[in-house]
Amino acid sequence: METSSTERMTAAALAAARWHSAQRRKGSAGEPYINHLLEVASLVTRATGGKDPNLVIAALLHDAIEDQGISRAAIADRFGDDVASLVEEVTDDKSLPKEVRKRLQVEHASKISKRAKILKLADKISNVTAIGRDPPPDWPIDRQREYVQWGRDVVQGLRGASPDLEAQFDRTADEAERLIEGRRV
Repeated sequence: METSSTERMTAAALAAARWHSAQRRKGSAGEPYINHLLEVASLVTRATGGKDPNLVIAALLHDAIEDQGISRAAIADRFGDDVASLVEEVTDDKSLPKEVRKRLQVEHASKISKRAKILKLADKISNVTAIGRDPPPDWPIDRQREYVQWGRDVVQGLRGASPDLEAQFDRTADEAERLIEGRRV
């Protein structure tokens, strides 16, 4: 019997929750990391009209290789090669210094597949929202502003994949900058 898309998405959500169970967002609230993964999956679902279950599954798993050391092969075995390829496409090489990884994200953004661009856009929306609303307590204002600008730089290379997500990112970045500037006072 073939597994339904809903069953596969639920299995991915459970795997993501287990793999990231000890991980928290960097903000002062210490929000469970699974909330980020669910938010990205929700954004991808809306952007695709729910017509690309593999992309939604990849959204749930997009940080598994990078943050939890889950192998591409393990993802492919459980969720298929398409999902594993999408996750791999948006995964940073953690063996590289942070500044190099950030530069490479900007340089590679325009070269990834349209589906990976949609996933990356959703991820940037979630991350920039978090920086605006609940930044890491040890991040000074300048670092928060630089992060939002870096997000804008990455998204520049993602344009053309999803006008709705691009517009949402622009609104999110503007709002984050407004909130950051408000903390200056």
